Amino acid sequence: MRTTTSRQAEPAAVETKDRPGLTRRQVHAVAGCYFVASFAALGLPPYLTEILPELGDGAARWAGLLYIVPTIFGALGAPLWGRLADRFGRKRLLLRAQLVLAAAFLLAGWADSLGTFVAALVLQGILGGTFAASNGYLGAALEGNALSRALTLMQGSARAALVFAPIVVGSLTPWLSPHRQYALLAVLPLTAAVMLAALPEPPRAPAAAAKQAEAVAETDAVQSPETAAEPAGRAPVASLRALYALEFAFVFSTVISFPYLISLIKERIPGTGPMVSGVLFALPHMCYLVAAMAVHAVFRTRPRLGIGIGFGCIALGLAGHGLMDSLTGFIAVRLVLGAGLTLGLVCLSVLAADCAKGRAPGGLFGSIEFFSKAGAVAAGVAAAVGNDWFGPAAPVLTGTAIALVTVLATAAPVLLSRLPRTRRSPRCLR
Repeated sequence: MRTTTSRQAEPAAVETKDRPGLTRRQVHAVAGCYFVASFAALGLPPYLTEILPELGDGAARWAGLLYIVPTIFGALGAPLWGRLADRFGRKRLLLRAQLVLAAAFLLAGWADSLGTFVAALVLQGILGGTFAASNGYLGAALEGNALSRALTLMQGSARAALVFAPIVVGSLTPWLSPHRQYALLAVLPLTAAVMLAALPEPPRAPAAAAKQAEAVAETDAVQSPETAAEPAGRAPVASLRALYALEFAFVFSTVISFPYLISLIKERIPGTGPMVSGVLFALPHMCYLVAAMAVHAVFRTRPRLGIGIGFGCIALGLAGHGLMDSLTGFIAVRLVLGAGLTLGLVCLSVLAADCAKGRAPGGLFGSIEFFSKAGAVAAGVAAAVGNDWFGPAAPVLTGTAIALVTVLATAAPVLLSRLPRTRRSPRCLR
């Protein structure tokens, strides 16, 4: 006999008709706005070691801490801004995020003391939140397959900025210091705000309908192992708790390899130039840009399988980082890590779109952003501690362990559902 939960899971890829939807061009405009607005946020932090000496920190001792300051305060502010977007309008709060980001960049670019620069980073983190705001805007207008594709595209914007922004900043450095580039790049979120002003405002759902949809969503979120192991023809339903845990584990296991990757490459392959190191760093993100939409087409109806395989690839790739001592070997393990990164990001987007049905999108994506940034902060701290105690190979081995634990946790419900069941005798019931 089919349960209500199974029937509710069937139309996961169908858009709700009472939502206005967005054209493909409008979705691409939102993703493009995030791309240009995140250029300074993602491209300039790697140059903190060059910025801080201009502000009085000659040895750049605060670079590691300041690298995660926007992330910490972004995690604290994201849930609040998400709820405010649901109450006062997603477009309005998205425009607010872009304008505050521009103001923070201007303050950072013209800061003449370390204290002012830190204040600008705090402002960027706690009042920005363009990624969560953009996802909340998309979640209010799209649903199901259309929303998961849009979220996949948004992750592509983030990956593209992560790849290209440091290259552009480095290219401009001979003419303008990275410190002053903050002020120059403030024009990008301002441009994004102008573009976003032309987009429609998704309507807020009536309170009664929202409460009813929330009740349905909460019912859907409670699923048995049998439902989790349904055939691939249906999109599995994930509870919010599981989604948040997977988001944290994914970000932790991938980001932990970032801070000391260049040091590890130099240790294992002496004489490697900065250009080659930069390409190796960017390789997994390039994999996402190339393969994300194809992976979405294959795994949009089976995201749990994709996440399990993705974490397996992450574990294998990170473990390989600790063993390789040649350029060819590093290219291979970076590609394996790229496969895991792509599978994980795409399938998490599918699960997030599934959880967004019947829920206020601003609050949902603000909470997802909180757990994502919390994972990044925890990864940064773990990487620093592991590197100090055991060297640059320690962070990738820690990430391997977390990825393996997540693989087991993801596979356990499916494996348990296939074990033979025996009924207890009525005499044994207690």
